[in-house]
Amino acid sequence: MKKVFLVLSAVCLMAFTSCKDDAASKIDDNNVAEAAERDAQAGDFPVITFDKMEHDFGEIMDGTPVETVFSYTNTGKSPLVVTNIKSTCGCTVPQDWSKEPLAPGESDKFTVKFNGKGNGNTMKAITVTANTETGSEVVKIKAFVKPDPNAPQKGAATPMQMPVSK
Repeated sequence: MKKVFLVLSAVCLMAFTSCKDDAASKIDDNNVAEAAERDAQAGDFPVITFDKMEHDFGEIMDGTPVETVFSYTNTGKSPLVVTNIKSTCGCTVPQDWSKEPLAPGESDKFTVKFNGKGNGNTMKAITVTANTETGSEVVKIKAFVKPDPNAPQKGAATPMQMPVSK
């Protein structure tokens, strides 16, 4: 009985509170035009285009700092905003980039410094976070790090560590 009463009450409330005016008469044509323009522009994401997606430092000596510059252009139809640039580790440091909006057709750049630490083939990814459709883009640096011939060998005994024979 309670369920029937609740359903009947809900139906009565809807009947008494429904619009008596035609809904189409409440639509403002100016609002419709503004919404259509906004929706058309919402799909126009900025596009970031790099001069190179990867930089190869070639062979470098362990501990030798190196750097390169990545240039990029906004090839989209709306302003590009780079909000962050970070690398996969602390040995690779992106810097000198602007958080200011970049208009379509304009270019900018950032520097990536690598401390040259490692052994053998090394590759690091740098993630550029921006207001593009995907939200982030990745560029890479790589190098072949050779051991420093002047560096002390690990596990090699120094004269002070040599055992004294009796």
